[in-house]
Amino acid sequence: MSKLGRITALLAGVALLAGMTTSTGTAAPRLPKTGPISVAYIEVNSNSMLNVGKYALQGGGNVFDIGVIFAANINYNTTTKSAYLSFNPNVQRVLDNVATQVRPLQAKGIKVMLSVLGNHQGAGFANFPTKASAEAFAKQLSDAVTKYGLDGIDFDDEYSEYGKNGTGQPNASSFVHLVSALRAAMPTKLISLYNIGPAASRLSYGGVDITSKFSYAWNPYYGTWSVPGIALPKSRLSPAAVQIGATSTSTAASFARRTVSEGYGVYLTYNLGGSDSHTYLSSFTKELYGKEAVYTG
Repeated sequence: MSKLGRITALLAGVALLAGMTTSTGTAAPRLPKTGPISVAYIEVNSNSMLNVGKYALQGGGNVFDIGVIFAANINYNTTTKSAYLSFNPNVQRVLDNVATQVRPLQAKGIKVMLSVLGNHQGAGFANFPTKASAEAFAKQLSDAVTKYGLDGIDFDDEYSEYGKNGTGQPNASSFVHLVSALRAAMPTKLISLYNIGPAASRLSYGGVDITSKFSYAWNPYYGTWSVPGIALPKSRLSPAAVQIGATSTSTAASFARRTVSEGYGVYLTYNLGGSDSHTYLSSFTKELYGKEAVYTG
C-alpha cells in the first residue's frame, strides 16, 4: 500500500471510531457497545429528533440505541366510524424531512420508531369492533413505516377516552388482531409496548397470545422502577423509566445499576431536550456501560 493509501485508511479508521462522516459524505456508525440498550422518547412538538444522535460514550458507542418519535395519534372519523392514523404538524414535519431528521440517526446505527397515542376521540387499540377494522389500522401503521423508512411502531394506549363519539369500550380481541396483523406485515421491524392502558392487559384471545410478537416492553411511569407485566425475556424489558432532568441523577444511577445487576436489557428515558445534558446522562451511562456520556453537538 502506498503512503497515501495508508493515510487514507488511517483516516477512515479514525472516522469510524469517532462516528464521523467518511469521505463519501455518509455518517459512519459508531462503535458497538455492550450492555443494555438505551431508549429516548422525543417530544417532537418542542424538541428535535437529532438530539438522540448528539451523545456518544467516551471511547466510542452511541448513548442511545433507539429514538422514538412522540407521537402520532389514533384518531376517529365520525362519518366513516373508523379509526385512522394521524400526524400533528410537528410529527408530519419530522416525517416529511426524514432525510435530515431520521436518516442521520439511522446512519449512526440508531433505530427510529414512531409512537402512536390516543387522542381523546374514542378510538383506541383496544376497541376495534371487528378483526377487519383492526387489520386496516395495522396496514396504515405498516404503510407509514415503509413510506418513511422507519424501524418500527410503539403502542401507547393513553388518552383514547374509550366510548367517546359512540365508540365501543375495550374488548378482548382488538389488540390481539391489531398486533398480529402488524407483526405479519412487519416481520423484521420493531414493535414495542408502553405498558399502560386497556390494551396492555389484553394480550391473549382465541388461543392467540401476542406477547412474543413484541420486541420490547417498558415501564410507563417515570421516576419509578416497575417490571412490565408481560412474559418477555428480561433482555427485552425495561423496569427503569427516567424523565431526563426531572428524575434525580441519583435515582437514574440507581435504576441503571439495578438494570445491570438484575439482568434487564433495556433502559428507558423520556424528554431529551436540546441543551447539553451529558452530565445528567453520565449518571446512568457510567452504571450501564462504565463510560461517561460525551456531547458531540
